[in-house]
Amino acid sequence: MIKPYSLFAFLTLFSILSVFSSNTLTEEERWQNHAKNTEIIRDNFGVPHIYGKTDADAVFGLLYAQCEDDFNRVEHNYIWAIGRLAEIEGEKSLYSDLRARLYMSQSEAEKKFNESPEWLKQLCIAFADGINYYLYTHPEVKPKLLTRFEPWMPMYFSEGSIGGDIERVSIKKIKAFYENGTELPKLEAEKLKLLTEMAEPKGSNGIAISGDLTASGAPLLLINPHTSFYFRGEVHMVSEEGLNAYGAVTWGQFFVYQGFNEHTGWMHTSSDVDVIDEFKETVVKRNSRLFYQYGNTLKPVDSALVTLHYKDGKEVKQKNFTTYKTHHGPITHLEDGQWTASAIMWYPVNALKQSFIRTKQSDYEGFRDMMDIKTNSSNNTVYADSQGNIAYFHGNFIPKRDTQFDYRFPVDGSNPKTDWNGLHSVDENILLLNPKNGWIQNCNSTPYTAALNYSPKKTDYPAYMSRDHENFRGVHAISLLKDTKDFTLDKLITLAYDPYLPAFKVLIPGLIEAYKQSEHKELLKAPIDVLSKWDYTTSTESVAMSLANYYGRMYFKEVQRPSGLSTMELLAYWGHNSPLEERLKIFELAVEKLHNDFGSWEVPWGDINRYQRINGDIYQAFDDNKPSIAIGYASGTWGALAAYGANYTNNTKKIYGTRGNSFVAVVEFGDKVKAKSLLAGGQSGDPDSPHFSDQEKLYQNCQFKTVPYYKEDVLKRAKSQYHPGEKLK
Repeated sequence: MIKPYSLFAFLTLFSILSVFSSNTLTEEERWQNHAKNTEIIRDNFGVPHIYGKTDADAVFGLLYAQCEDDFNRVEHNYIWAIGRLAEIEGEKSLYSDLRARLYMSQSEAEKKFNESPEWLKQLCIAFADGINYYLYTHPEVKPKLLTRFEPWMPMYFSEGSIGGDIERVSIKKIKAFYENGTELPKLEAEKLKLLTEMAEPKGSNGIAISGDLTASGAPLLLINPHTSFYFRGEVHMVSEEGLNAYGAVTWGQFFVYQGFNEHTGWMHTSSDVDVIDEFKETVVKRNSRLFYQYGNTLKPVDSALVTLHYKDGKEVKQKNFTTYKTHHGPITHLEDGQWTASAIMWYPVNALKQSFIRTKQSDYEGFRDMMDIKTNSSNNTVYADSQGNIAYFHGNFIPKRDTQFDYRFPVDGSNPKTDWNGLHSVDENILLLNPKNGWIQNCNSTPYTAALNYSPKKTDYPAYMSRDHENFRGVHAISLLKDTKDFTLDKLITLAYDPYLPAFKVLIPGLIEAYKQSEHKELLKAPIDVLSKWDYTTSTESVAMSLANYYGRMYFKEVQRPSGLSTMELLAYWGHNSPLEERLKIFELAVEKLHNDFGSWEVPWGDINRYQRINGDIYQAFDDNKPSIAIGYASGTWGALAAYGANYTNNTKKIYGTRGNSFVAVVEFGDKVKAKSLLAGGQSGDPDSPHFSDQEKLYQNCQFKTVPYYKEDVLKRAKSQYHPGEKLK
């Protein structure tokens, strides 16, 4: 059977003729053809269901609809990706731009586009056409910078992850090297490490449950990315060429990143696979030219002049950089006084191919073949399908390395043995298919507990494939999954929002014990009594949750910690092995902060932990004096599956969520696919839209909406139907 977009035979005669025809059209004629062949139906929550004659029509309609919902975010993502952020944000963003240019120039992006297969070119052209047609038909919209979009732009933004590989390359280190020719000071590096440890964990939850454990006999999938709020919209893409994908799309991209079609579903979680390596180069100068040592030879260092522009008041200034590159990658920083290159996955054409092909697979065989492209680098994938399969892929881009070297640290680039030696095959990677326990979970935790006793064995794989670090979300998920049967969509939602916080079961008893063994401080007696009676669950009414959160956060902020410990190990240390006096001192500081900020330590969690969306800005200026709503969820640091992470640098007393549960879906793959979903806030970034905040209360109360997947259901929920360019009906 020929599968949609199989790797070897996916172009039909129809699509070949379409390509030939589209290449002879003017831009305006392409716009009109796409618009005629594309219909957008918006349901009662504003979710766009895009129906196109071809895949390119669906892409055109998708980008048009995204711009209707939040052009600001579409434009911003590309300003960032192509390295022009400083032109709107000023000099502070120069080195973000330089990082982008270190890995690709515009001419290289154009070359990649021109080398793409014809079907992918057509999708990239449709991407640009959809945005440009939106701007043409909405002259009142004034872009901040990009007045025209080009089909080569997606080459910069080929992976949908919020924490794509390039973001792991330190901007501060780049700045130190290219501005001053220096190394990032150790004190600043340690400060960065501390801020990273204190930050809300980045990542997601994916759970697949086989039909053996469900009430219907059909597999279930939890799609639960933890992103910054409003980072992805909810969409539905359909074409007459076999596309019918529903899920979350990163603003400005033309493929459903985490989602499902009628037969397969995929959920990505951020991976701890080592996919980025640093190579210390031995650089020498010969006759005013730079070379680097590689074995017994000297190879020339490639260099290029990069000119960046930046906003300075009302002026636009420019700054020139000479950038450097070896065969390992661009020089990004100094390490121990040596120029150091950072190697990442950078195959944009294949990454775009894989991202789109993934959405059209109809069974495990096709999905498994798609994974052979091996460019989904920063992610694990949890999978389920209508044939009854559940699966887990740990990473998808894993270079083969010589295990005598420790790639957790920069290696000697002059030694050819440190080079990557191709990529591991998918079968060589950590892979699970239909484990006998009947479920798979990954919460950015170790793959060696993904299926409990039927998990992969650490001894079967090289160490660089995965750290063996568990986290409290993984522990929490396992405790809920084992010995549970008769799952339904609603039961899976209940599991995904379970309020228990296992980290505090580890941390709080040690505090109570310290109090018992101390000379009792009257100030602490009442709050200790509250914690002593707590069941370690979070809710808007819980005072104990407020106390525990402030205690845990204060520990991260104030205490010098033992080095080399994971977050889970660190919390266990503070709970069991830290000095008793230290625990009481930290708790006293936490109680004092609650007093100072709220006039009492006895504050319900919902009075502190808030959701607020003031306007359509990407970065919200939170304000205690403006309306907000109570949220009972908690940080993933504490083991909350429904993670609600906050920004603690707002100059506010209340805590405002910025990331965590955003788009969430549960899917059942029976004779017909069924799904429920929830989106933080709403689909639109326009405060004047009814869909700016229409899911706010649903989000607060964990009330999911039923997904209208089949067209007859979409039409029942339809609030507007139109072609791109038409006024909303």
